[in-house]
Amino acid sequence: MPDSRRISDLRNFYELLGSLAEIGGGARTLAACSGQLKWPQRGVYFFMEDGEVRSDSGTGPRIVRVGTHALTKGSGTKLWSRLKQHRGQKKTGGGNHRGSIFRLLVGTAIMARNAYDFPTWGQRSNAPADVRAAENALECEVTKVICAMPFLWLAVDDEPGAESRRGYIERNTIALLSNFGKEPLDPPSAGWLGRDCNRELVRKSGLWNQNHVDEAYDPAFLDCLDKLVSEMGRAA
Repeated sequence: MPDSRRISDLRNFYELLGSLAEIGGGARTLAACSGQLKWPQRGVYFFMEDGEVRSDSGTGPRIVRVGTHALTKGSGTKLWSRLKQHRGQKKTGGGNHRGSIFRLLVGTAIMARNAYDFPTWGQRSNAPADVRAAENALECEVTKVICAMPFLWLAVDDEPGAESRRGYIERNTIALLSNFGKEPLDPPSAGWLGRDCNRELVRKSGLWNQNHVDEAYDPAFLDCLDKLVSEMGRAA
């Protein structure tokens, strides 16, 4: 029997994202973004993907990736800096999947779907120039996929640390959206690229996320999200 509470919370969540989209003038793609935009210092981002739509909580695109940045005390990473790591290099089309788990996950799925052989993909936290050069073709394909994904962002300019509201919103949003270990709601399409990912947490959650997909969510986070969206609207 469908989880009526979760369906209700999903509907509430997507209504709030609709308000967020109105405030920001709609979703953007990383292909069309640059550091010249008026980015908040810190925030949470929500990616969508062509062909991925909701089927249980309403209509419209479903979120396929949630993330934030600078959750470690003392971290100085800014929102745009993190998004740029996911985007890759605008001029060359390359990128560094060792600095972006999002890129790494997408790359494994592209490899599996196309029977590519990049044996060093995902190995080690650093790699010499010759290894990176050998991986460049795949990095370019990852860039194309991620740069085509529309996304929204929520400004939450709090300090890095364990009590960050950004971290609270991120982990509870992922836990709400995730289908890992649950009856699927708004499941991915049959052709979703993530079905070819080599990480079970991605395949079974329906998200390009690994952390928090197997956790329970706190419904109260939606009240916090509502307040943050309202604050962003007043500041717009």
